[in-house]
Amino acid sequence: MRRASEAERERLNETFAALCRIESPSGRERACADWITRELEGMGLEVDEDDVGSSVGSSAGNLLTRIPGSGGAGSRSILLCAHMDTVPLTAPVDPVLIDGGWTNAGEGILGADNKTAVAVMIEVARRLAGSKAGPPPVGVELLFTVCEEISLLGARAFETSRLNSSFGYVFDHATPIGEIVIAAPTLHRIVAEFHGRAAHAGVRPEAGRSAIAAAAHAIAAMRLGRLDPETTANVGTIAGGTAINVVPERCRVEAEVRSVDRDCAEALATEMIDHMQDAADAAECDLDITVERMIDGYRIRPRAAEVAVAEEALRACGYEPSHILTGGASDANAFRAAGFPCLNLADGTEHNHEPTERISTDALESLLELAIALLDESAAAPAGGVS
Repeated sequence: MRRASEAERERLNETFAALCRIESPSGRERACADWITRELEGMGLEVDEDDVGSSVGSSAGNLLTRIPGSGGAGSRSILLCAHMDTVPLTAPVDPVLIDGGWTNAGEGILGADNKTAVAVMIEVARRLAGSKAGPPPVGVELLFTVCEEISLLGARAFETSRLNSSFGYVFDHATPIGEIVIAAPTLHRIVAEFHGRAAHAGVRPEAGRSAIAAAAHAIAAMRLGRLDPETTANVGTIAGGTAINVVPERCRVEAEVRSVDRDCAEALATEMIDHMQDAADAAECDLDITVERMIDGYRIRPRAAEVAVAEEALRACGYEPSHILTGGASDANAFRAAGFPCLNLADGTEHNHEPTERISTDALESLLELAIALLDESAAAPAGGVS
């Protein structure tokens, strides 16, 4: 297919800015879902919204639309996927162009994670639905998910059996375009409730048992941060106590462990739990712990079909592909855990989840070129894939 025209590039930037202005933190995707639906239906496409919203705590469900390829409804197709939600907002989003890139005029996130990919997919649909050259060389399924930023809830609830595609792509890694994520982590969430004994802190502190002190000793004993190239651990929240003159009876700690090596993740989670139990015992506190494997990690064969197609598409766009592993999860984790081959590709976003979040117009427009190239290379790939 032809490269993106100047008019398409201009419209892509307009679409991106419009999407960023729609507030859609996890659980509040309704306005964004409605906007996407109106755009796609205006192109003559049918949009199917599933019913997972209530079960995952969102005001909307996942959106799926299909564009048949030149071989008709039964022709080969690929999936392109993006998530509609963002992390929580700390300021209104007012996208502005500064020095060749989009950023938020306020002190808050822009929403390029993942509105960049959402905008690209909408413009891919606009091109294909309005093409006078006929259907694309390969069919396309476009999926827009909810609640990705909270443990991939939308993608985990999505029924992958509904997909006709052989494999798919998400554009959801905030690094330079050209990087292909071939390994992503398993994530364990640990919630610990320390139960001590309340007492007056000035009159009879010896009668109390400080739940906060027990939690603090547990955290001090933990190995946190980046432990090796594939493994991280973090204590994200701690809350407890009622007043400065009361020995705190309760303290809640939330932590996570991530590792591309599943066995390592499980061992590290066990290690953190042991530190919590030892600290609780030493402080004569009770301890309740909940451990949940929130996300399943994966490693992809370097010559898997989806990888080979991505490499050829990147080269066609002037990029030299590189394989990376990541500590961040994406909808690709959920789809691969469900048995559907899916690959996460870098989207060029900078500083995602930060007030300085940015996407250059060059990266945004290049991602559109890459999406177009993925269709071409998927059509050209051998029917049996790559071994």
